Amino acid sequence: MLTFAIVVMALMGVVFGILLGVAGKKFHVEVDPRVAKVRDCLPGANCGGCGYPGCDGFAEAVVAGKAPPNGCKPGGPSTAAKIADVLGVAVAAAGEREVARVMCAGGGTCGDRATYKGIPSCRAAVLAGGGFKSCEFGCLGLGDCRRACQFGAISMSGGMPVVAEDKCVACGNCVKACPRGLIALLPESKGIQVACRSTAPGAATRKVCKVGCIGCRACVKACQSGAITVENNLARIDPVKCTLCGACVEKCPTRAINDVRRALEERQAG
Repeated sequence: MLTFAIVVMALMGVVFGILLGVAGKKFHVEVDPRVAKVRDCLPGANCGGCGYPGCDGFAEAVVAGKAPPNGCKPGGPSTAAKIADVLGVAVAAAGEREVARVMCAGGGTCGDRATYKGIPSCRAAVLAGGGFKSCEFGCLGLGDCRRACQFGAISMSGGMPVVAEDKCVACGNCVKACPRGLIALLPESKGIQVACRSTAPGAATRKVCKVGCIGCRACVKACQSGAITVENNLARIDPVKCTLCGACVEKCPTRAINDVRRALEERQAG
């Protein structure tokens, strides 16, 4: 009986082996060799800034024609050129470099309306009663954006995130990580911004934050290029129309509008 069982098992192994071999050939999917070559061109950050699940997903999308060769932000123009060489195509001219900008200036000085002792995460704090800051729109300062940045471009200072623009690759992970939508990717040269996201009436904003936008429209009157509008009590700057004249920065009574580039230069000089 033992010998018979061994023979049967051996025959079954042979049969299954044959079936697996046939199935392997029948369902085999040819992989374009260019996928591996494109993957080798990438920096391997797997940041997801391209919109695909990691570098492997992006490489497959590029070869399939679903993603552009210059879609890898961390890799930049040099990586795009290498990919274009692999595919034998031309690379479209890259637009202006973007960087992450924090649209809040009062999170570090805005008072608390409650004591928070939960998980040190902005997203967790928002889920626990909408956050603990007096301003329901402001930065909570618990560093979700810093932890999301794989490139060390964000640090925390005075309860607020600070972006090192020379390290930022505009992957967008910090944008996704902020539960209050306080980080945006903007053209590097357009340094003038409204550092506030409060849509509360001016009096309510002023009550909880000294540097919040109160929708007074002084900036609208000062802007000669028509780049500023006020919607829902909040000033907004169109980076395409903005000429960087700085008139709005000077006229804003609460200093909610600032020049990021000038502030960076002052910090470096100091």
